[in-house]
Amino acid sequence: MDHYQPHTREEYQRRNLKKMTRNHIFAANKRQVKPVTLKRVMAFVAMLVVSISLAYGGHLYFALHSAVDSTFQGGGATSQQINQKRPISILILGVDQGIEGRHDRGNSDTMIVATINPEKKTSTLTSIPRDLLADIKGDSGKYFMFRVNSAYQVGGNQAATKTTSALLNIPIDYYMEVNMKALEQMVDAVGGVDVNVPFSFTYNTSFHKGKMHLNGKEALDYARMRHDDPRGDYGRQMRQRQIIMAIVKNAMSLKSLANAKSILKAFSKNVTTNLTFNDMWSIALNYRDAASNMKSDYIHGHDAWIDGASIQVASTKEYQRISDTIRTNLGLSKEKLSNEETRQNRLNKDHIDWTNPNAFTNYQVYDSDSD
Repeated sequence: MDHYQPHTREEYQRRNLKKMTRNHIFAANKRQVKPVTLKRVMAFVAMLVVSISLAYGGHLYFALHSAVDSTFQGGGATSQQINQKRPISILILGVDQGIEGRHDRGNSDTMIVATINPEKKTSTLTSIPRDLLADIKGDSGKYFMFRVNSAYQVGGNQAATKTTSALLNIPIDYYMEVNMKALEQMVDAVGGVDVNVPFSFTYNTSFHKGKMHLNGKEALDYARMRHDDPRGDYGRQMRQRQIIMAIVKNAMSLKSLANAKSILKAFSKNVTTNLTFNDMWSIALNYRDAASNMKSDYIHGHDAWIDGASIQVASTKEYQRISDTIRTNLGLSKEKLSNEETRQNRLNKDHIDWTNPNAFTNYQVYDSDSD
């Protein structure tokens, strides 16, 4: 320890010159200090917000990439069709494993054909009644002319895709298989949904006519009820579209950013698709304008009793209308529909009156080799 004591001011200054010089850099001259203006504060805050947003956005991007990759069943990066911004069609299948104690493959609970045309900036959503009579493809003829939703049970999304494509004479580019359990989890992830209930009913949950805010379980009950709806399966399809649109609206709002991980978790666990992450990213960037002009429709079927079973049949005119609508939005020319369903209608034409509102009791299913 240095016990030297300086005797004069000059001697003290010489001895501590280096220390004083070193510390001088931390003491700014008053004339060198710049005032902290509001502009500087805002610039700093903006920089901080951008930094946090980039960090969060990067994290969200890679989390989303991982979630989508876990659902993917195909191969390749961005498909050529999406990369070239051509119109696309997607078959959305709502499946019911895990609901009400069910764990087998089961039938598809929901079938919706979605088309997106980025050039026209138009989209369509067409629901297919689950009990519609159809020639089931991909099952070696085991379920010839049976309920269309049975295609998923006998051959999964591949059979459902082939059956729908043949039914309407349309290309199906992609599929998205959604476990109905995801509906409950997605609704909870976005903080619930608001719907306008068309009439009062009870299905596990009591619903009253008018506006209601639903949590996940309530939304699932709301979307699944069918037998107490005066419109039957068509009413159920309408309620499903209500829930889906409400989920999309909430998911796109800023408040859902905090729940992004929950949404991604529900997506990765409950969705199977042949759309890659790059496909979805490209659709989000290049096809989004088409979502502002979306039309919804459904195949109008007619009740029928065939061999003691309740089923839906549709006229050739109705099939043609739906086929024309979808093909038009895909940029394809209209074609006269000629398939097994229209053949069955032709064979039934002498004893079926499509204007009769009552359920048919005399609609017959003819063998595939009959004329």
